[in-house]
Amino acid sequence: MDVTEAERALLAALADGLPLHPRPFAALGETLGLSEGETLAALRGLQARGVVRRFGVVVRHHELGYRANAMVVWDVPDGMVEAAGRALAAAPGVTLCYRRPRRPPAWPYNLFCMIHGRDRAAVLRALDWAAEAAGLREVPREVLFSGRRFKQRGAVFGPAPAEEVAWTSSTAAS
Repeated sequence: MDVTEAERALLAALADGLPLHPRPFAALGETLGLSEGETLAALRGLQARGVVRRFGVVVRHHELGYRANAMVVWDVPDGMVEAAGRALAAAPGVTLCYRRPRRPPAWPYNLFCMIHGRDRAAVLRALDWAAEAAGLREVPREVLFSGRRFKQRGAVFGPAPAEEVAWTSSTAAS
């Protein structure tokens, strides 16, 4: 997608996240010589064109005392997945919930949710409550606890460094 130099500068400034400030878009714009309104208008334009699809939050759970987390994957009947996903997303302890296509035969799961807790027992209690609330108690699932932490960061805009470029043949997509 085509972006202007000014938009490219805005995206670069946004790559490290929004500043912890009462008016984060005003503070972000100030670094670029833009008003808060100009910053928001530029970001809305980038969203309208699909350059920026969403804003998210990276919460450093471990530093806040949440030492356990698990990705729970579910094999939900297609007719139930939307309602189940909405119910899971509203459940306490569920910090992320999304649908993905199944990849049979090895991966039959189509609904994913992340649950954080202070310890494994807290995660499992939250899972029991969420499964009940979403009507998923009898639905096949796997609970995948994290074994290590990875660096969390937001999106980076621009060309990938040479070592990150994935090379594929023209037949890879078929």
